[in-house]
Amino acid sequence: ARLGGAAPTAGQLLELDAIAAAVIGGTSFAGGIGRIPGALLGALLLTGIDNVMSLMNVSSFLQMVIKGTILLAAVWFDLMVRNKRKK
Repeated sequence: ARLGGAAPTAGQLLELDAIAAAVIGGTSFAGGIGRIPGALLGALLLTGIDNVMSLMNVSSFLQMVIKGTILLAAVWFDLMVRNKRKK
């Protein structure tokens, strides 16, 4: 192993991306029901958004804020759909 070959912060905050990809793909926080193709589609969508923001030189802090907003919107949308199904 090389000294200084790895950073202790590598992969930090990737859990937000993983959760956001699953929720965008259709996995529900309320019931945890989801499908693999949906999670893959969510990951592709989130990666595309991430790449576009990087190409536009959006700061990493603002990228996290935008991803968090997308996650909140996906959870809100899921809750609205679940409430309509119950009625």
